[in-house]
Amino acid sequence: MRPVIVRNTVIGEGRPKICAPIVGHTIEEIKREAEAFVSVPVDVAEWRADYFENVFETDRLLEAAKRLRETLGDLPLLFTFRTSNEGGEKEIDEDAYKALLHTIAASGYADLVDVEIFMGEELSRQIIEDTHKYGVKVVGSNHDFHKTPPEEEIIRRLDVMQRLKADILKIALMPRTRRDVLTLLSATLKMQEQHTDRPLVTMSMGGIGVISRLAGESFGSALTFGAVSKASAPGQIGVQELACVLDIIHNSL
Repeated sequence: MRPVIVRNTVIGEGRPKICAPIVGHTIEEIKREAEAFVSVPVDVAEWRADYFENVFETDRLLEAAKRLRETLGDLPLLFTFRTSNEGGEKEIDEDAYKALLHTIAASGYADLVDVEIFMGEELSRQIIEDTHKYGVKVVGSNHDFHKTPPEEEIIRRLDVMQRLKADILKIALMPRTRRDVLTLLSATLKMQEQHTDRPLVTMSMGGIGVISRLAGESFGSALTFGAVSKASAPGQIGVQELACVLDIIHNSL
């Protein structure tokens, strides 16, 4: 596998890395949440900018990003604007989405940018190419809060992300049954063994899917999401407990 290196963190080697969300509504809340990351086992901070009340005001956006970067120090920062179509807090049109991600990539404050691949392949291709110009890595993503598609469809979606040259491939799906969790894990393993040379991030959401957040290393998932203060998706657990379980599994492999 070709790992992705951001600052001092290597995603795709060793124990799965822990990413935790920052979901503050104001600059003060964002900074306060980030300050808590100093004393917990987190490898990557994800700024869920769709929670930020001034996200569409460029000056305020960049001020928040600057404050966040200063507070996090050398901790890698993933910028995510999760659209309402994929479970996020706000609606956004394609032009505004493209401009927002360009602003963040060009600012130098973020190390990685999340790109929702199925807003449109041509749009995603343009955003990924633009983001890479600034030396920023791309997490290609897809989220389905309603169901888990068949294994072949999961692999197809991840293949699209890879074809569009995302550096990390991420998919999060909602299980309706325990067998749906097995489908996600099986697709992850097959993708990792047969289809890709880059890090995968896969998870089955909700209580049923918690095992996928814990045992991802056994199936090929290189990063998992946990909560420091507030969760940003159903099924996220505290980072302290998450780190303990990840260590147990990693040391047994």
